[in-house]
Amino acid sequence: MSLFTRFSSLSPKTKNFVVAGGLTTFVFGVYYYTMRAVGGSDELQIAIDKFEAQKHKNEAESSP
Repeated sequence: MSLFTRFSSLSPKTKNFVVAGGLTTFVFGVYYYTMRAVGGSDELQIAIDKFEAQKHKNEAESSP
């Protein structure tokens, strides 16, 4: 509870900076986590490459 009493004694401009810093940290944390989770593996790109290779192989076999 003492955290809130210290926070309420700050000026409004300082409170805004504290809130803005917390929100910015949260947003960058979510962005970093998302980029690591999505970019961590290239499984989709490998599957696309295999599909394209099979597609080209099938086209080459079917054309005389």
